[in-house]
Amino acid sequence: MINWRVYTVSAAVIIAVILITYLFWFAPEGERVEVKETKGLVDLPSPQTTGEISVEKGIARRRSIRSYSEKPLTLEQVSQLMWSAQGITGGGGEKRAAPSAGMTYPLELYIVVGSQGVKGLENGLYHYIPEKHQLERVFTGDLRRELADAALDQKWVEGAPVDVIVTAIYSRTTNRYGDRGRRYVHMEAGHVGQNLYLQSESLGLGMVVVGAFNDDKIQEVLKLPKRRKPLYIIPIGYPSE
Repeated sequence: MINWRVYTVSAAVIIAVILITYLFWFAPEGERVEVKETKGLVDLPSPQTTGEISVEKGIARRRSIRSYSEKPLTLEQVSQLMWSAQGITGGGGEKRAAPSAGMTYPLELYIVVGSQGVKGLENGLYHYIPEKHQLERVFTGDLRRELADAALDQKWVEGAPVDVIVTAIYSRTTNRYGDRGRRYVHMEAGHVGQNLYLQSESLGLGMVVVGAFNDDKIQEVLKLPKRRKPLYIIPIGYPSE
């Protein structure tokens, strides 16, 4: 004789296991916010190509913000910021968000994450990898105070939850264009800065570009390879006002 009670309970357990497995593996990405890190590599969420405000409104509202709240950024916001600066936009991986002379792409981006600066992300220095849309953890630790010291004690560098660092390997461009290539590198850094301004505005964030700092001290704090020259420090966070 079939024990229907046992059969019913067993079937319910099997269905529950299947449902839990489905929700864990196949739920939409937006519903899973855990940080995925493998061997120091952090997979960033896919960037969005539509936003809340128009380009025109973003331009009109753009301001330099130097005072930030303690509210942390989300990984989705960090993803969007990195993509807007140097993310891949097409061309079989050859096209990026900011134009580059001869597609030489001399810029390398880093992000300094402060303590509780980004939800679920450990503090430290990260390097952005455009080809895979990932962050590569260089080392851990809250570097904002040291970074501000190297930036002539500009307090907003320490006060922001994150600081984006734009560095350049000049030879990538000067090998093709000679000394004139240095100018092209600086132009490209400007394109990146403006993209970040507009993306920050769209995300409800504030930022300011900082060019006043001691180059050697910045390289020392971030332990940058000698060929990578710092061009910008860009504090980003929620405006405090």
